[in-house]
Amino acid sequence: MAYHITEECISCDACVSECPNEAISEGDPIYVIDSNKCTECVGFFDEPQCVAVCPVDCCVPDPDHRETEEQLLEKKKKLHGE
Repeated sequence: MAYHITEECISCDACVSECPNEAISEGDPIYVIDSNKCTECVGFFDEPQCVAVCPVDCCVPDPDHRETEEQLLEKKKKLHGE
């Protein structure tokens, strides 16, 4: 399941550089996560890095984009190669 950023986002920029897939970008007025690029950091880290660094806990699972670990690993492979 991809993550998304809630309206509680304070646009602090902490999550942007932590995303290994460059899935986070500045929106208007809050940051957004591209669900086509979000792999929940599977294959990179034990937990989503946006969640780990967010000071206001606004990075949450997106119920509209549920994916298995296998699907997330396949997405990672498409984004980064083997």
